[in-house]
Amino acid sequence: MIPAKLKPGDEIRVISPSESLSTISQEVRRTALENLTKLGFKVTYSAHSEEADEFASSPIGSRVEDLHNAFTDKNVKGIMSSIGGLNANQILDHLDYGEIRSNPKVLCGYSDLTVLQNAIFTKAGMVSYYGPHFSSLGMINGLEYTLEYFKKCLIEEGPFSVGTSKEWSNDEWYIDQHIRHFMENRGYTTINPGEATGRILGGNLSTFGILQGTKYMPDLSGSILFLEEDGKNTAPDFDRSLQSLVQQPRFEEVRGLVIGRFENMSRIPSELLSRIIKGKKELSSIPVIGNVDFGHTVPQFTFPIGGTARISVGPSVEFKILEH
Repeated sequence: MIPAKLKPGDEIRVISPSESLSTISQEVRRTALENLTKLGFKVTYSAHSEEADEFASSPIGSRVEDLHNAFTDKNVKGIMSSIGGLNANQILDHLDYGEIRSNPKVLCGYSDLTVLQNAIFTKAGMVSYYGPHFSSLGMINGLEYTLEYFKKCLIEEGPFSVGTSKEWSNDEWYIDQHIRHFMENRGYTTINPGEATGRILGGNLSTFGILQGTKYMPDLSGSILFLEEDGKNTAPDFDRSLQSLVQQPRFEEVRGLVIGRFENMSRIPSELLSRIIKGKKELSSIPVIGNVDFGHTVPQFTFPIGGTARISVGPSVEFKILEH
């Protein structure tokens, strides 16, 4: 089930299913609001989006109420997470997936939203979007690529090719917007050659992993997994989480692997990533590419969890989102 695309004049509701909106500076919020307004959208905020407890989050009931209200409010056409966090999985048992299925609409975010997006696809069959948080759009410089693919996936119709950004950053832009450090993007890292078309699943690897063994874990058969990791997870962490994933039921039916760019503090250069991948026999027969523009670095492209993609990995890489 693919939600209707957004169009100028639509209302986007900002919710906080993990960390509170209150953790985001007023400057970042103003810039994010300006960027969405320039795209023609009206932005509203859920009733409990700024509640904050000792975990910089809000009670389960508040988060569930806000998410349900966003889906059932007929004026709301799109939903964005304010920021990531660590506890979106707390609300999974409390959601009305039938209500969500009856009111399909764009849901966009990344990182901790991984559990919510994959659970909604598993239980409601609805496609959602791994892309910027509301806070991600609070960037003054270096946002062009992110906005380009936000529009391609959430506003425009039809398949689109995914190109690489010219440069990328892993700086703390949200602390000081005027001190930025951009690096040249050297393009995709080709690890295993091959071609594949499949359903997109995944997101943040360690977050995706906490769904294992639950009723919210999607069937991996026929999928192309899009996986990224944040900087707190170094090579041993990534390797362990990936090993756990390849040991899941029906992993042998996974068709491809697309890996998002690592943060600098992860210390996983392309050579080490290649050794990790090639050390797993389960991955030897599927195409694998790395250094893709999504995850916890910027910029990032938006893609559909539950949509379909095609990758062709050889001397060059062709990468296309087919259904979104």
